[in-house]
Amino acid sequence: MEAEKDFSDVHQAEAEVDMVNLKSLPNPPEQALQNVGWNWMLGTDTAPYVVNDVVIVGEEQATQYYDAANTLYDMLVEAGQHVIDKDLFKEMGIPDNLIEMIKLSWEDDRQVHLYGRFDLAGGFDGESVKLIEFNADTATCIPETSVVQWAHLRMNALDDSRQFNTLYETLVGQFRYIREANSDLSPSILFSAMRGFPEDDTNVALLTEAAREAGFDTEFAYIDDVEFSNGEGIFFQDGDTSNFIRFDFWFKLVPWEYIGLDEPELAGMLTEIVKNRKALILNPAYTLLFQSKYILKVLWDLYPYHPLLLQTERYLLPHKKSVSKVLFGREGANVSIVEKGGDISEAVEGEYANQSKVYQEYVTFPVDANGHSYQAGIFYAGEACALGFRRGGKILDNTAQFVGHIIE
Repeated sequence: MEAEKDFSDVHQAEAEVDMVNLKSLPNPPEQALQNVGWNWMLGTDTAPYVVNDVVIVGEEQATQYYDAANTLYDMLVEAGQHVIDKDLFKEMGIPDNLIEMIKLSWEDDRQVHLYGRFDLAGGFDGESVKLIEFNADTATCIPETSVVQWAHLRMNALDDSRQFNTLYETLVGQFRYIREANSDLSPSILFSAMRGFPEDDTNVALLTEAAREAGFDTEFAYIDDVEFSNGEGIFFQDGDTSNFIRFDFWFKLVPWEYIGLDEPELAGMLTEIVKNRKALILNPAYTLLFQSKYILKVLWDLYPYHPLLLQTERYLLPHKKSVSKVLFGREGANVSIVEKGGDISEAVEGEYANQSKVYQEYVTFPVDANGHSYQAGIFYAGEACALGFRRGGKILDNTAQFVGHIIE
């Protein structure tokens, strides 16, 4: 199982597009990344993942992104309630063995959504912002958004406050709020990720530091080293004493749908653990309601022609260019660009071909002078709190680059 990188969005430069203006900073971020051990960001066979360029963003544009993310989250909450009320779990592609836990966590206000990331189009040259998708469960890109782009400005003697970026501070506040809202539980949290993915380790390391600053006792264990008990909770065996330590909070950078589909026994145990108040799991199971791309259709059904939305249906859109997406695809896999007549102009193969699909209205993404497409990523942690950009080709995958920004 692989935690989400999930930048599976489509871009195409056309005759008339919004232009992205860049500023190239003389001092690159490589040395700072090496100093903190984030060598995975530097790239080896491909272009460096973090680049010298920064996107020039206006104050009004930053505010537009902020307002859009806050509005969209409120809309998603309404859409999630609609899914539960109308029993649309099958349409959403959600495994049956997760439905009870989704409902339990949805109805409990103590089960706080720690963070997620909106992927958005538009925002340049006065164009409306459009929702592409919401990475609600296991969103990555935390270190580069919260730390690297901020440090990049400082390394170049620029005012580091000239960014829409309070991600780390907001995460600390979210952890503090979660601790206070769950005062019946001890503030001990175990962080877990899949073994063999250094990017995921780095994301979890930053979250761990934020939790520690918020007053949690923290520990890390790869998920294959975590022990689960129906009756007692979630445990990690101390390597020095061999004692099993129970944690009242567990953060897992493992997608919920993977647990439901590939680890049904674990899904059952976690349901009992949540039901019996033996642990609180972050992100809560209800974030799967937002993670399924079928929620894009639910949003369109509830808010047709809303200026922040793109038409999304279960079938090809008549007379419109569209993007075909599987419900739980990762890293651009099984994404296609479908022309008005139904011909596929671009496609990426992947392991999710057996999943159901939705078709989202195609939108042109802004490009720079070299023809690279740009997608805005807005982190949400109780409120919108940070902006970063991804740039790449027609289909963004794990070779896409991260580009920071500066507000001018």
